[in-house]
Amino acid sequence: MAQRKVDERRVSEHEPGEHKADAPVRIVAYDPAWPERFERERSALATAIGDWSVGGIHHVGATAVPGLAAKPIIDILVGVPSLEGARECFDRLARLDYRYAPYRASEMHWFCKPHPSRRTHHLHLVPVDSPRFRDELAFRDYLRVRPDIADEYGALKRRLGARFEHDREAYTAGKAEFIRATLDRAADEPDRRWPVPRVRSGRARSAGRRAS
Repeated sequence: MAQRKVDERRVSEHEPGEHKADAPVRIVAYDPAWPERFERERSALATAIGDWSVGGIHHVGATAVPGLAAKPIIDILVGVPSLEGARECFDRLARLDYRYAPYRASEMHWFCKPHPSRRTHHLHLVPVDSPRFRDELAFRDYLRVRPDIADEYGALKRRLGARFEHDREAYTAGKAEFIRATLDRAADEPDRRWPVPRVRSGRARSAGRRAS
């Protein structure tokens, strides 16, 4: 199998280790209500920051994969024109109770709602033309079409969650090899047909260019 270099940190479920006020790692069974929770938040985000979401607003991470055990936190990916331009929408996100954290600031803007000790949503603003944006979607889509791989991932997450309940960084590190291998596998499948995000034209892109 041809290997490619993949930064496993690009995919969702990676968040700052704010240990002093952090919620423990808790893995629960899949909840059919998670997609509805995402849709409600997607609607609010589209109203608040629609001009910046040129690559769409996507449900990603484990809660976006039917049947997969996960931390009960909705991960959301927004494709923005640029990191610099996306700073203009921070105030609007604050009104929706999103707290900004300067985590992997060269790759994305990361937000937690409403607080690290009581998490309901994670929000990633990621440049639409970046490898991270593509890998977030590829990882999610591959698990959706390969329930056997998703089951392996769920079992790994449960083991790591039990072992590192109060150490999010160790929990994340324990998933790195699996994530890297899954992205490699997805890239190497000759008949894969992952959706290509469509970037809007018009006002949103113009706004992004002015701010960049």
